Amino acid sequence: MPSEALPSTNEREFLLSALQQNVRIDGRAFDEFRPIDLAFGDDYGQADVRMGKTRVLVNISAEVITPYPDRKFDGVFTISTELSPIASPAFEVGRQDQTELLMSRILEKTIRRSGALDTESLCIVSGQKCFHIRADIHVLDHDGNLVDASCVALVAALMHFRRPDVEVRGEEVTVFGLREREPVKLSMQHQPFCITTSYYEGGEVMLQDATLLEEHCREGEIIISINRFGEVCQVAKYGGTPVDGLSMLTCTNAALEKAKMLDKLVKSKLEEDEKQRFPGGLMAELSAENDRVQEKPVG
Repeated sequence: MPSEALPSTNEREFLLSALQQNVRIDGRAFDEFRPIDLAFGDDYGQADVRMGKTRVLVNISAEVITPYPDRKFDGVFTISTELSPIASPAFEVGRQDQTELLMSRILEKTIRRSGALDTESLCIVSGQKCFHIRADIHVLDHDGNLVDASCVALVAALMHFRRPDVEVRGEEVTVFGLREREPVKLSMQHQPFCITTSYYEGGEVMLQDATLLEEHCREGEIIISINRFGEVCQVAKYGGTPVDGLSMLTCTNAALEKAKMLDKLVKSKLEEDEKQRFPGGLMAELSAENDRVQEKPVG
């Protein structure tokens, strides 16, 4: 497997020297994110997130399957990640590396195990039929902070997705197409976001939204999954350098502020997308229908 190009000694020393002087080489503050752009596709459940030069695309799909025998009242939700050579020459098709394993593990804990998606609402007939919601995460460009960008794209795609409506009459189950009946939103209990903090100098210097170069030079990282209410879903620390409790508390408080910012960003983009799909809104649609009903036949 090809190894990722590591920074030269001069690059590393320059970056660390700048951090000691409270300066990031791209001019950002230590707790500042790169510009975030969130766009939705033509189909429901497609979210494209750009965080600086990092780009992640998430696609949500649904199919009807038989539920697991030990979870008869629950639907199924799975997350699949793909790091291809498109994102970086260090990635190979069909081979999982440490980055991909880390992403999968963190996102599983953040979204699935925290109960962010209500899987009971995916049940159609207990023990017989349920919805299988699958999230495919494709990393298109890698310039650092993949976990945070992937989490934003995943949450946005889940909130944007609409599953087919179903009708159960006796033993008969009817799944309606998107043109036959209005599709149904997924039931989201809360919206957690991953916030990664990279630390240097034994925890004296901490950065958020590190670039790929900053990631190569860091001593370790702390990933906190938290929602806008301050509920922590998981905390993961990678790297051998110990970090004291006060630093962890500082990271958590900073993560809460960023989670509130990301939550507001996702919801505002969802509102913009809905207005583009339905320019007049629901009231205009009902008003137009009422006008048609009140029209008198000519002659």
